[in-house]
Amino acid sequence: MSACLRGVPCRFDGRHKASSEIEKAVAGRDVVSFCPEVAGGLATPRRPAELVGGDGHDVLDGTARVVEDTGRDVTPEFVDGARRALAAARHAGCTEALLMPRSPSCGRGAVYDGSFAGELVPGDGVTAALLERNGIAVRPAPGV
Repeated sequence: MSACLRGVPCRFDGRHKASSEIEKAVAGRDVVSFCPEVAGGLATPRRPAELVGGDGHDVLDGTARVVEDTGRDVTPEFVDGARRALAAARHAGCTEALLMPRSPSCGRGAVYDGSFAGELVPGDGVTAALLERNGIAVRPAPGV
């Protein structure tokens, strides 16, 4: 589960997205909280980043990248964090992941389009794509 959904202030803006609705969704389950962006070496707070040239699947294939709003390429950090998230999920025996919607790392089904204008396009974040490729079902968090 994205750590920001469990109250860890690890989002790019240093905040979290915990809510009672999310806690209800995971009640009674064993939960592993993980922030792939921080695990990949990015600081909190940090510059906003979005996917450019495709979605997370394209990043993993080497045909798209993740860039900050300043133009700095942070693809290596996002890919490294996704790999660490996959390793943690495998170690814990996870079969599904509840991830932060719209995020360039965790988004499932829709991600920001790379214009930094708040526009969404169909697609998955880097971590969501890697988890799915490895048989872990990914769901966006409810109510976020």
